[in-house]
Amino acid sequence: MNLSVIDLGLIEYGQAWKLQENYASEIADGKRDPTLMLLEHPHVYTFGRKGHAENLLWSEEQLKQKGIAVHWVDRGGDVTYHGPGQLVGYPLIPLTSRHLSPFSQKMGKEKEGGGKIPEADYVGYVRKLEKVLIVALARLGVVAGQRSGLTGVWVQADVYSRCLRCHPEDRNKPAKIAAIGVKVDARGVSRHGFALNVNPDMSYWDGIVACGLAEYPVVSLADLLNESPEMGKVKKEISFAFEEVFGFNMVLVGGSQGD
Repeated sequence: MNLSVIDLGLIEYGQAWKLQENYASEIADGKRDPTLMLLEHPHVYTFGRKGHAENLLWSEEQLKQKGIAVHWVDRGGDVTYHGPGQLVGYPLIPLTSRHLSPFSQKMGKEKEGGGKIPEADYVGYVRKLEKVLIVALARLGVVAGQRSGLTGVWVQADVYSRCLRCHPEDRNKPAKIAAIGVKVDARGVSRHGFALNVNPDMSYWDGIVACGLAEYPVVSLADLLNESPEMGKVKKEISFAFEEVFGFNMVLVGGSQGD
């Protein structure tokens, strides 16, 4: 099964959100292959369905000075940051498709004519996204993993201790390198996705309690490697990892993923 990969470069959050809506509708109608949108956003904080306004720490004046937009959206999770130097991926996948049976093992509401409509395995899908990021990070030279009870991708303290800019008291803690927040719409198509910190300005995390987890630091590839990889290389590794983990045939559609 094909997965179209679209490299959108730097794109406003609202514009990408509208594209997700349009593409997801086409995918549900069978007019478009499952699609992975890869992109960067200008500075923006987004709050998910479990967002708490008190986790936004900067004032309106500070947000204006920093040029940060704020959006409340329909993904899972609390508040996160997106900005240049961070790779954002929005996989739009029909999770109830017969082609994706590992994600459609549950049975939901009765459908007309009898039987049940398959229901997406939401948790299984999120775990697969985490695995994609873990595989890609390993190829980029960073050992990462999952944490029980927490969403996202993490590096352990021994890896995080390489971060020279990080506060010494935080170096004995695991740190989040990628956040995940998704939604599965009424037609079974996934929305939103992941954000991998490649080489963003990490000071923007000072304005929020990221994902509502005050006790855990946030880290980037640039903090952990002697030389941060080019964004094009990261996009390629993410695409290869999607192919390996999900079993898709990746097809690049438009844009460029670099050398």
